[in-house]
Amino acid sequence: MEGWRKLTTVEGEAQARIVASFLEGENISVQLKSHVPPSVWPVSVDGLAEVQIWVREDDLPRALEALEALHIRPSWEEAQEELLHELENLGIDDPAVLRALRAVPRHLFVPAHLLPHAYADTPLPIGEGQTVSQPYIVALSTQALELGPGDRVLEVGTGSGYQTAVLAELAKEVFTVERLAALSEEAQNRLASLGYRNVRFKVGDGTKGWPEEAPFEAILVTAGAPFLPPSLLAQLKEGGRMVIPVGDRTRQDLLLVRKVGGKVEERSLCPCTFVPLIGEEGWRD
Repeated sequence: MEGWRKLTTVEGEAQARIVASFLEGENISVQLKSHVPPSVWPVSVDGLAEVQIWVREDDLPRALEALEALHIRPSWEEAQEELLHELENLGIDDPAVLRALRAVPRHLFVPAHLLPHAYADTPLPIGEGQTVSQPYIVALSTQALELGPGDRVLEVGTGSGYQTAVLAELAKEVFTVERLAALSEEAQNRLASLGYRNVRFKVGDGTKGWPEEAPFEAILVTAGAPFLPPSLLAQLKEGGRMVIPVGDRTRQDLLLVRKVGGKVEERSLCPCTFVPLIGEEGWRD
């Protein structure tokens, strides 16, 4: 239904009508639907085991807050599957990467006021002048790294921790560096609450990498660099892969870099726009 979004699915007609009554009391428009194709709506929900609750798109932020007050979880599965289908159409075809994206709930990594856009294929601001990357870029970067279960990965730019979690689904260990302490702490708490135990966090200049833990089979940089940071290249294992945006402050090319025989091979994956990579071997603040 155009202009409407599925909010959640509840068990039984009685609970559905209670939730609907509460939402309508908050001046939120509600429709109750059954698990049947939209082409045959409207249908009666009487006697159904499961009932979908739909709200107008403009009401979604307030409806999500209301659900929290009722201790009812919203239904994100449909939006997530639509996003994954879109990514597959864009060429993301590695089953392991798709499984990782399905396993990480992006709505837990975005600010509350942006929840309606959690599964839109777009970057979203997370505060401190930073963003959570566009899902396609996350998927493309992760797929290009060709991660194996024994790989150790360096991530430069923790941000909200969403990309970190996707990497952690695929690699043995993830070492993530963030220059902003507040973001690093929030991401650490978020990933701990989700049960990730194979991620180590560091606050510092990501352009210098994490030399104490080098070398790495893969490195992922989530901010735009003016050039390939020498420290990161030095910490990339022979045969390793690095994905990094390189260009000016407003427009970059997403590069796949391989170290082969001690030499660097580069391939452009796509044009992109990232926040600047700030540091000694990046942009000056």
